[in-house]
Amino acid sequence: MLGGSEVNLQNNSLERQLEIFCHGIEEIISKDELRDKLKSSIENDRPLKLKLGLDPSAPDIHLGHTVVLRKLKQLQELGHHVTIIIGDFTGKIGDPTGRSETRKQLTDEEILENAETYKNQIFKILYPEQTKVCFNSEWLSKLDFVDIIDLSSKLTVARMLEREDFSWRYKNNYSISLHEFFYPIMQGYDSVVLDSDVEFGATEQRFNLLMGRQLQKEKGKSPQVALMMPILVGLDGEKKMSKSLGNYIGIEEKPYDMYGKTMSLPDELIVEYYTLVTDLLPEEVEKIKNDLESGKNPRDIKMGLAREIVSLYHGDEAAKKAEGEFLRVFQKQEIPEDIPEIAISDFKDELDDEGCIKIVRLLKICELVSSNSDGKRMVKQGAVKVDGEKIQDINENIKVATGLIIQVGKRKFAKLS
Repeated sequence: MLGGSEVNLQNNSLERQLEIFCHGIEEIISKDELRDKLKSSIENDRPLKLKLGLDPSAPDIHLGHTVVLRKLKQLQELGHHVTIIIGDFTGKIGDPTGRSETRKQLTDEEILENAETYKNQIFKILYPEQTKVCFNSEWLSKLDFVDIIDLSSKLTVARMLEREDFSWRYKNNYSISLHEFFYPIMQGYDSVVLDSDVEFGATEQRFNLLMGRQLQKEKGKSPQVALMMPILVGLDGEKKMSKSLGNYIGIEEKPYDMYGKTMSLPDELIVEYYTLVTDLLPEEVEKIKNDLESGKNPRDIKMGLAREIVSLYHGDEAAKKAEGEFLRVFQKQEIPEDIPEIAISDFKDELDDEGCIKIVRLLKICELVSSNSDGKRMVKQGAVKVDGEKIQDINENIKVATGLIIQVGKRKFAKLS
């Protein structure tokens, strides 16, 4: 596919562009308005201004974060332009969405550090030549108190309490700081400044996106279309993808880990993942859906998904190698070629007089578990092996020796050296 200046907006019909805009989305307000904006865009050969705001509070991007970025890239393929708003100013408040208490305010140093990480990661997906990155402090810091009073006069307290999180906190006697009301107002004002045509976000951002529409109307501008993407379900098949839940795939993970995690995905999520986290076009996803419904082996289709995801972030060769390694380990029950080595000398002070160490502590030293409790849980689940032998006692002492292979689950290995 081509990016940016090489794409003519008139190369794709209005209906084709509308199809790609709407593929995989959760909600749009409104489709008729989007049709009108696209018609004008094609007739005047003017790219639409697509807006996405990022609150720089959690810059480690996983596939759940890429759902909207992948959609934006598809639209860049059509010739439209993206503006990423790094909320360095709004980040001082923190988005109250989904919160039962006031967020801790970030320092300037934290915001700038997180923002830089975001910028590095988003260009793993978006075309730089069609992407403008702004910090909303550029205009928000220049507002005086008269401006703020004017903005806030456009809204009522009743309207603000329509937000589910504010409403819940109010009804349950949890505090709501006045400054939190300004978060959606400021995010909406970003749309006024940018003259954005379409703003993107997850479904949980609905209130904030509609605020942009309202303030644009108040300022006599054409209201933006609000386009909301679904929340990506994690690898457990139940809950939202999240690092804290461990059901995620990070975009900077190693190819083998990305491939293996994708293969652990429940079969019922295959089409959803092809739709939301790859660059496949609507007709390509529809073919995959038809293949599954006609009885094609889900494992083979999932392998294609794993290759696709690894290729997006590491290239085709890395994907091919990861697949070969996966097949070698899982089909032939072999140990991977490239596994981390842990020097015994680094923890020799923790060994007892017989050169032994508790299995749970060894797992933590080898970084195969996140905590001692996680290690105990893995042992109890029968997921831990030492040189191929399953460990079932959380208090078992392991005799340390060079070349010892420690394994957790099907994908995590470490070798002592």
